[in-house]
Amino acid sequence: MTRTVRAARIAVAAVLPAELVLVVCVAAGVRLPAPALAAAEVLVLGVLLLDGWVLHRLYAAARAAGEEPRAALRTAVRAVVPVQVRRLLRHELRAGASLGWWVLRRRHGVRPGDLAAAYTGPQTAMMYGMVFVAVVETVALALLIPWPAVHRVVLVLDVYGILLVIALHAACVTRPHVVGADGTLRIRYGALFDLAVPPDAVASVRVERRYPEGRLVTLSEDGVLDLIVGSQTTVTLELHHPLAFTRPLGARASARTIRFHADDPRTLVSALRRPA
Repeated sequence: MTRTVRAARIAVAAVLPAELVLVVCVAAGVRLPAPALAAAEVLVLGVLLLDGWVLHRLYAAARAAGEEPRAALRTAVRAVVPVQVRRLLRHELRAGASLGWWVLRRRHGVRPGDLAAAYTGPQTAMMYGMVFVAVVETVALALLIPWPAVHRVVLVLDVYGILLVIALHAACVTRPHVVGADGTLRIRYGALFDLAVPPDAVASVRVERRYPEGRLVTLSEDGVLDLIVGSQTTVTLELHHPLAFTRPLGARASARTIRFHADDPRTLVSALRRPA
């Protein structure tokens, strides 16, 4: 069974990108050769049948072990679908839903009495700049590409890219940091990162503007986690003990110090220092 599960995982990782390319081509109106289209669909159908059979076997085994139906289904899916694929799909779905929250001017996970701390200030101009450049690129390519089929594919990809950038920014706007009424701190970056810090884990907190280098989530060897927005952080959080967190693609790690950005760091720090 282990080899079958491994084969199903490899099939999902290999076929999903190919199916995405196929969907883009069809959405763009590209007429693919009938044999190629048929072969692709047969391949996808074969992968779906294999995955369905493996999922059924794993689900049945989990139910036989005493798990509830929903828990058994979750166990089966986790065994077949790689965590990176699950995380990426979840990120995109949540980012897409954030567009609706943004239009409605609502925020996710903010209850009455909570303090919502925005962090999008340093990246807003950059995000809108990326959207503007993408729109200009789309128009330019529409004028320069002479082949209709290629033009349609590029158009679909460009429009998808523009929507993805807007959705990412919308997720950041609608999912701010949150200081709960009980002193719990929720550090977030859109739908990509979410870490809850209980009040008894906080040793000290201070306003400290830093300009670290690295990616969005950077962890040093001495346990310092930098959640970088616009190449900066403004709040430094010292913990009593290492706190586990999940990286955007699902890897687990822990940090003893957390540095992150807030547009109004003094208000956030004051709220954390205020007794619950």
